[in-house]
Amino acid sequence: MNFASLYNYYEHLVFDHIQRELMPRYADQDEEFFLDVACYSLTRLPARYIRHEIDMIYYLAPGEQEEMEKRVASTVDAAAKFIHARQQQTQREEARGAKTPD
Repeated sequence: MNFASLYNYYEHLVFDHIQRELMPRYADQDEEFFLDVACYSLTRLPARYIRHEIDMIYYLAPGEQEEMEKRVASTVDAAAKFIHARQQQTQREEARGAKTPD
């Protein structure tokens, strides 16, 4: 049995939001940043496994798609802010450590 056709629908929404909204805002960041944001976001969103995109049309209640997209936007934006702040904190700590005489 091949389970390769199964995937989490939220992955599609998260990746789209990152490409459409975050990449322009965080243009100075590398691929690792965006992969971290995706992982951090997906662990905070529920799993919604499907086999085909078309399945979601039949299984979603009215307004549910819009609610999912809002939840994704909020979660991904918060993840980006958190990871960016952690990067800045790490850079400051490393800079302080480099200034300390041996």
